[in-house]
Amino acid sequence: SDRPFVPVNCAALTATLAESQLFGHEKGAFTGALGASLGVFRAAQSGIVFLDEVGEMPLELQPKLLRVLQEGEVTPVGSATPVSVDVQIIAATNRNLEAEVEKGNFREDLYFRLNMVELGVPSLRERVEDIPDFIQHFSNRFAQQYERDVWRPNAETLRDFCDYRWPGNIRQLSHVIEQSYVLDCAPMLP
Repeated sequence: SDRPFVPVNCAALTATLAESQLFGHEKGAFTGALGASLGVFRAAQSGIVFLDEVGEMPLELQPKLLRVLQEGEVTPVGSATPVSVDVQIIAATNRNLEAEVEKGNFREDLYFRLNMVELGVPSLRERVEDIPDFIQHFSNRFAQQYERDVWRPNAETLRDFCDYRWPGNIRQLSHVIEQSYVLDCAPMLP
């Protein structure tokens, strides 16, 4: 718990800057590199790198990530010397990576390297029994944030929320409840 936890939104990585963001760079490695940068992997030394939306990682970066996973080292941009790193990787995606491998959008060797332990999280519509707890959680959080009373749905509204399909999953439920606090009205289903 006292080790670094460094999240990376792989969907926001651009092919031109991602290598520097992930692996660091040396001073003067490119225009604007006024100083050296550790990059994500060295910043997370002895800790965890969380690769969120790893299925969105640009194809040209995937072999470099594979090298980090296989060799335990990164080569900062502008350096010829690899640097050892000791990090654990947690990767998450909403894509079916097996299908992405078949389409040629994700490297098969990287998929197998990342897929050591797979935890599937069912969508909200597959765990309707959790919806009341999420409603309570988000209502408490946004009531505090917006300094309003906690919203508690009546039985009919709760049933409607549980019957709704929630295509946007937890984020959508959170948004619906937060929107009601912003607009100072009862939450409404789309």
